[in-house]
Amino acid sequence: MKKMYLTIPTLLGTEQVVAFEVEQLGYEVTEVVDGNVTFIGDEEAICLANINLRAAERVMVKLAQFQATTFDMLFEGVKAIPWENYIQKDGAFPVNGHSLKSALHSIPDCQSIIKKAVVTRMSQIYGISHFEEIGAYYPIKFAIMKDIVTMYIDTTGDNLYKRGYRVESVIAPMRETLAFAMISLSFWKGDRPFMDPFCGSGTIPIEAAMFAVNRAPGIKRRFVAETWRNIIPKEMWKDAREEAIANENHDIPIIYASDIDPHAIEIAQNNARNAGVLDKIKFSVTDVAKVRPFTERGVVCCNPPYGERLMDAKSCESLYRTMGKKFSEFTEAKKLILTSHEQFEKFYGREADKRRKLYNGMLKCYVYQYFK
Repeated sequence: MKKMYLTIPTLLGTEQVVAFEVEQLGYEVTEVVDGNVTFIGDEEAICLANINLRAAERVMVKLAQFQATTFDMLFEGVKAIPWENYIQKDGAFPVNGHSLKSALHSIPDCQSIIKKAVVTRMSQIYGISHFEEIGAYYPIKFAIMKDIVTMYIDTTGDNLYKRGYRVESVIAPMRETLAFAMISLSFWKGDRPFMDPFCGSGTIPIEAAMFAVNRAPGIKRRFVAETWRNIIPKEMWKDAREEAIANENHDIPIIYASDIDPHAIEIAQNNARNAGVLDKIKFSVTDVAKVRPFTERGVVCCNPPYGERLMDAKSCESLYRTMGKKFSEFTEAKKLILTSHEQFEKFYGREADKRRKLYNGMLKCYVYQYFK
């Protein structure tokens, strides 16, 4: 099998969670930077990473890195990459990317130059001048940061947070990848009670249940690299899925999920049913002030309203006071609370044992962690 560098974009603040997941799969992490984790893998690693990683946003083959301050430098750097090792002559290869703090700041111009360089290289190799792009899909990605160009081919397609089970959601749903990152930060292993009293469309409890039963998040979806028969045999994907299914277990404690909105609970139950974990979650329509605390060691993990798109600021502050009183009744439980409200601890009534900055989309938030 061919060794290659694979790069995983992540939500800011979740890099170490993803790095740990990669190591659990048995691969060597070579670099962890803001928003990216890179490791050494092979064709099988592409399959396993896409199917099994829970906090990753996508998986990309890292092809080259070089400096470019002019379009000529960009063209020559891209042209030097052996694209023929990846893209077949009938392959489709759209180009997308971003540029920050660089001389080459025009994204459309960079896309055009990169596309031209790839076509020039492949024309020389394949002996044709026109590419119909009707075959397998090879999305080319570029990132230019401080004049350093990094070139990738995306193996995933639709973002990995799109598990496929959430067919409906409430206002302001959180990403599945962020939900799992919070669960991972709690060190919950699926062996103790777990509760989300603001479950909304059910993302946190569903991700918790899937993690507890060890159900691979990508088991039911497809990836663009599955069309790369010149690189990854169909049987390799089949074997990776069969291995994931064989590793599932089903003996876990009930997960508690509640919300004050009956419609949200209905949506959450449908999503849990789609994910195949409805029997692992006990849903209820309940105000947070009336949830029944468990006294044994467990985890309360939630994403309450911030006052951004749900509730106004004063309503949120009142809610946080209620949370502080109610959550104090969970005497043995860890609590993890995600919010962008800058004065959350003041209204909750207690300073967190630890704060961790995470981004919910483009919104800076903190996970307030109460361990004692």
